[in-house]
Amino acid sequence: MTSSSPSASPQRLPVPPHPPLPPHPPIEPYAHGMLDVGDGNHVYWETCGNPVGKPALVVHGGPGSGCSTGVRRLFDPQRYHIVLFDQRGCGRSTPHAGDPSTDMRFNTTDHLLADMERLREHLGLDRWLLYGGSWGSTLILAYAQRHPERVSEIVIPAVTTTRRSEIDWLYRGVGRFLPAEWERFRDGVPPSDRDDLVAAYARLVEDPDPAIREHATNAWCTWEDAVVGTEPNGRPDAYSGRPPAARVALVRIVTHYFAHGAWLPEGILLANADRLADIPGALIHGRLDLGSPLDTAWHLSKAWPKATLTVIPDAGHLGSSTMRSRIHSTLAHFATR
Repeated sequence: MTSSSPSASPQRLPVPPHPPLPPHPPIEPYAHGMLDVGDGNHVYWETCGNPVGKPALVVHGGPGSGCSTGVRRLFDPQRYHIVLFDQRGCGRSTPHAGDPSTDMRFNTTDHLLADMERLREHLGLDRWLLYGGSWGSTLILAYAQRHPERVSEIVIPAVTTTRRSEIDWLYRGVGRFLPAEWERFRDGVPPSDRDDLVAAYARLVEDPDPAIREHATNAWCTWEDAVVGTEPNGRPDAYSGRPPAARVALVRIVTHYFAHGAWLPEGILLANADRLADIPGALIHGRLDLGSPLDTAWHLSKAWPKATLTVIPDAGHLGSSTMRSRIHSTLAHFATR
């Protein structure tokens, strides 16, 4: 446990020994459905593992990525009641943002937080562990600060809080390391709109001209590929290799959220970290994460007394086998609480 003093250093745990722990066997849902969350939206959900096990909610990233079925294998299916869902507009939820006619007005952070709470009530769960990284960590922190009594533990690999400063770093600051790739990303926007690239791309992907939308979507994904491609475990098509509709949905949703600073006051999730005081947390962050640098996780761990921070030396934003092993051991530990 870290001290609550702002000057204290957070507890840093050693990484697990090699070889890494293997994933749990593949499992299929024992129940699934479409939850009517209002505004014409239906959110896909599924439950796996043990129906009377410890409830755990997987909160995916993006925003707009949709939930990967592979994440089920991080949890012991004998111990966990695993809940997955696709956030509004992506994955298996409807209407899908891959359709340009889908109205984005009803897709905001407040909508997603309300959807999570409605899903908890729908499933009849009192409390649940929250698991997720990247954008998922922002949503987890916002939900836990709004409903701390509904959260048993939190596990976050790849910590972000979606501050405007973090958004500016990812879409401008990182260009110092990738100048040629960033110039191509910048040049995807008309010169008169380059003061705010994220807002400009948000407008371009809503343009009535399909060719303009497609060009903007491809340019955005190419930049995202370039950033994670610097990692030891990166791959060249992490974003651009997605199916066309999923790629369109991701870019529409992420630019919509980031152009609005996720509708969160700047720094609010760090400022309100005291609301997490009674929730045990595990922050697991890759030292080589260029898009989401370690300092956000560091500052959060200093402000959250019951959180531990594990820095994974061989991982970036996409993780590594060492990071997955730490996630497995952390979830195994929390399963016994």
